[in-house]
Amino acid sequence: MNALKETNYKLPGQTQFYRGKVRDVYSFENYLVMIASDRISAFDVVLPKPIPFKGQVLNQIAAKNLEATKDIVPNWLMATPDPNVAIGVKCEAFPVEMVIRGYLAGHAWREYRDGKRIICGVEMPDGLKENDKFPQPIITPTTKAHQGHDEDITRNEILAQGLINAADYVQLEKYTKALFAKGTKMAQAQGLILVDTKYEFGLNNETIYLIDEIHTPDSSRYFYLEGYEERQQNGENQKQLSKEFVRQWLISEGFQGLDGQSIPEMTDDKIDQISNRYIELYESFTGNQFDRANTDNITLRIEENILEWIKSYKQ
Repeated sequence: MNALKETNYKLPGQTQFYRGKVRDVYSFENYLVMIASDRISAFDVVLPKPIPFKGQVLNQIAAKNLEATKDIVPNWLMATPDPNVAIGVKCEAFPVEMVIRGYLAGHAWREYRDGKRIICGVEMPDGLKENDKFPQPIITPTTKAHQGHDEDITRNEILAQGLINAADYVQLEKYTKALFAKGTKMAQAQGLILVDTKYEFGLNNETIYLIDEIHTPDSSRYFYLEGYEERQQNGENQKQLSKEFVRQWLISEGFQGLDGQSIPEMTDDKIDQISNRYIELYESFTGNQFDRANTDNITLRIEENILEWIKSYKQ
């Protein structure tokens, strides 16, 4: 199977190009073209081989969730002219990611396990076990790092540093809670629990937009709803639906992104396994069968679809 490792287009009207860990972003005067490649990252490292259909999975899950939440907050998405492409409103991104947690998992659990009861200025109650549900979801924002790791930050620090003004931040909190409630309801309909996730927002003409992807396996953590209570009572690990399986494979091979560690070999069999798992994620999230796009010449297919959209946009 062919996979999309990167793109290098020269599109008419293009003003800038940025390559992130996973996405190739082409800037234009009024909009962005965001291409979800098949690159895969873990521990802030891009792995050497792409995963077939991963970009399509992420792009289509994000598009579905943006469509389902546009009644809550305006979002940046204008069109998806190709299975790997999202085109949307160009915004000035807020320098903070709005992380919201419904359960004590991941980073919050590691802080809690080490004796901390306050994370990002938010108090966590005593007596919880890993993966227990919080009395109500908590917002634990982080800074947005262009390189390296994002850092925890408190609401007061955000306001004191002038990263976001008070009125906008209050609105971001309201949007974050409402989006999480909608995401939770959508997950439950598919037999899933939305454990935690992050949202990014930006401004365009003083209007706040939801930007980037939402509720995807790369930006969110999910548990299976069936058996959750029983596993908690028995002190068992929760069955997860996210890209955590990739991290666990890397850890089992002695890699966590630390200096001196080597990325384990990505055999064809391992790549197929990861690809099939992402397709399983798509079908679990959406309840729909995954329709594999034509991969005979991915870069040409994507370019032609983008050019056709640009032509129609200008008319």
